[in-house]
Amino acid sequence: MLVAPSMLASDFSHLADELKKITDGGADFVHLDVMDGAFVPNISFGAPVIAAMRPHTTLPFDVHLMIQHPKRYIADFVAAGADIISFHVECADDPDEVIAEILTHGAHPAMVIKPKTPAELIFPYLDKLYLVLIMTVEPGFGGQSFMSGPLLKARQLKEKNPSVLIEADGGINAQTVLECARAGVDVCVAGTGVFKAEDPAAAIRQLQSAGC
Repeated sequence: MLVAPSMLASDFSHLADELKKITDGGADFVHLDVMDGAFVPNISFGAPVIAAMRPHTTLPFDVHLMIQHPKRYIADFVAAGADIISFHVECADDPDEVIAEILTHGAHPAMVIKPKTPAELIFPYLDKLYLVLIMTVEPGFGGQSFMSGPLLKARQLKEKNPSVLIEADGGINAQTVLECARAGVDVCVAGTGVFKAEDPAAAIRQLQSAGC
């Protein structure tokens, strides 16, 4: 299992130190949750903060856009250092246009699906995607309880495109990651499970060992 610690759960007053902590701890990606206050009822950070973080790690930046109109911001996030950009199938923009914009700017395109949204809505775009992120909580706030039902979508998506990476995000810890591994998830996002752990490196290793 690949592990992408979510900076949403980190100490925002010491972002460089927090990035060093997870880089030295062996994380695979850095997960960055961008919220616009419209698509979800919360606001986090944008491209300038991501650009400020970029010099402090060589890990790939996995940027999750919880925004209503992602297309207009793709260039900004790639310029800030995004390697993977995921946007919601439920957003207001045309998915094909957003994917094309991401590819034009040289990043990996990915899509996100909320817990109650059927996997079938992703099917038309699967052959163009690097990754699909399955939300196991309602997007917008960290620290929510894990829901196992959405993991059924992992199998459906893998059957359609075995090469696409499946990522899960929401309430993932040492216990719930085992359900993710059994469902065929490749990447888990963990916020409090890593940053609030006494030993973040050990927490990352434990998550990575799921399914082995």
